[in-house]
Amino acid sequence: MDPTLTLVGALMLVISIVLSPLSSRVGMPVLLIFLIVGMVMGEDGPGGIKFDNFELAFVIANLALGVILLDGGMRTRAETFRVGLRPALVLASVGVFMTAAGAAVVAHWAFDLDWLTALLIGAIISSTDAAAVFSLLQGRGLHLNERVSATLEIESGSNDPMAIFLTLMLVALIGNHGDGATWSALMMLVKQFGIGGVAGIVGGYAVVELANRIRLTPSLYPLLVAAAGISVFSATNALGGSGFLAIYLTGVVIGNRPVRMMPMILQVHDGLAWLAQLCLFLMLGLLVTPSELLPLAGSGLVLALALIFVIRPVTVLATLWPFGFKPRELGFISWVGLRGAVPIVLALFPIIAGLPDSQLIFHAAFFIVLVSLIVQGTTMAPLARKMRLEVPAGDDPFRRLPLDAPAAGDHELMLFPLRGKNWETPRKLSQMRFPEHTAVAGVFRNRVCLQPKADLEVSSGDMVAMFATPAVLPDLGKALSGRHAPEYLAERAFFGDFVLNGDALLGDVEQVYGIEFDELAPEITLAECFSRRTKGHPVVGDTVTLGPVTLVARATEADRVTKVGLKMDSSQNV
Repeated sequence: MDPTLTLVGALMLVISIVLSPLSSRVGMPVLLIFLIVGMVMGEDGPGGIKFDNFELAFVIANLALGVILLDGGMRTRAETFRVGLRPALVLASVGVFMTAAGAAVVAHWAFDLDWLTALLIGAIISSTDAAAVFSLLQGRGLHLNERVSATLEIESGSNDPMAIFLTLMLVALIGNHGDGATWSALMMLVKQFGIGGVAGIVGGYAVVELANRIRLTPSLYPLLVAAAGISVFSATNALGGSGFLAIYLTGVVIGNRPVRMMPMILQVHDGLAWLAQLCLFLMLGLLVTPSELLPLAGSGLVLALALIFVIRPVTVLATLWPFGFKPRELGFISWVGLRGAVPIVLALFPIIAGLPDSQLIFHAAFFIVLVSLIVQGTTMAPLARKMRLEVPAGDDPFRRLPLDAPAAGDHELMLFPLRGKNWETPRKLSQMRFPEHTAVAGVFRNRVCLQPKADLEVSSGDMVAMFATPAVLPDLGKALSGRHAPEYLAERAFFGDFVLNGDALLGDVEQVYGIEFDELAPEITLAECFSRRTKGHPVVGDTVTLGPVTLVARATEADRVTKVGLKMDSSQNV
């Protein structure tokens, strides 16, 4: 192996990682930085590296996407399916067809292509990208309301099979001139979804059983999950199913079952997912020749802007309006139709098949991804905050360490640093309220471990070590929180000064606070108010305005609001 090649590859990784902090400073997606570094090091840039091995790129890209989807699946909570599954699946199926058709109309006119080739471009750019969505949602500090975040995450993780089906069908139609391709395409669709879905769920449970039944060195569990996930991905592809759907569902099953050393698995897979994204976008940047993008810049920009401002919004409105989304939620989901690695990977199919205009298709897809990352990726976080779609988030521990002992059950050692104004005034441990079945293991101060005595005072700069289970983590995070949230996300500003139970009656609220609700009967509970306004799927942050009062959903459980915040001034409505 040429040592120069490994040196250049390593330096590209180092440069990309060093430049990644620019993402938060200038507001650009970090994936865009990786892509630009690849282009700069490519054939037209100072690096001068010529890389045109599309077959190798296709293999690497598929493996990288598999790792990214596995990590994203493990971070998708099953509870989010109650509000996001049905709308996301409609958007991931019917929405992909509508997007492909709309993009084909524009591509036919803008690039002066025949209809089949225009449809192929539409199919290639029809799916949103899980790598881009997971990276931006999880990496920009955004804690969106559950209805929006669940829909975006599930859609981006499940719409690849439909885009792949359309792409392969059109590649077959163009290559075989339509001879028997339609029936083959329909069978492929059934196999993609059927085999992919079954293999993903079965594979997920198999990985969980395997991880829980054998004793390994702790550092081997993340590698076991990664290797098993890639095995499911590859086996599903070999059977003709959608490996992308299978590995995503495998991750969902793993992430929502009790698995030994799960915090360590998530921590290592976070690094693996970043490495996969780095390699993927650097490689895709190397593949493209920037000088070949310039001739199609005008037509590509027309298609990209039509996709962002017309096709995606129309598709979202047409598919999601029956599910009770608010206008601002529909607007945000319309905007976050991020295109990323998947369209570029799908654009490799025509090249490998040797279709005419395949280079044009590849560069058109790359250009559209570039515009999407620049326009949508850089504005996603500011838009979410402007549209007030964020909800307050509890503090996660600095570190979580599984105890991995039978007597400890699923207890973990969690480290919480105390910071912020909340902890400037010292407090005794005996004065602090922690959830049941938790215990203070110790307090670290100036590199010294202090015994957790009742009269020990803790303050900003200390780190509290707790024994607790994952189930109480939200409450524990709030108890030890010192996060500086924006003013509108502060607990009292967001939820109001009063906390009520969801089963409280409107009539009782009228009597206690001296308010009259003329719109609804007094025997209706506060939870029923939210259920009526949200079509049965309320989420934290939902609001119901009744005269001078705004009710804010503070906690939910199984499609029912259990805690309600009450604001007396409706002008503060979030």
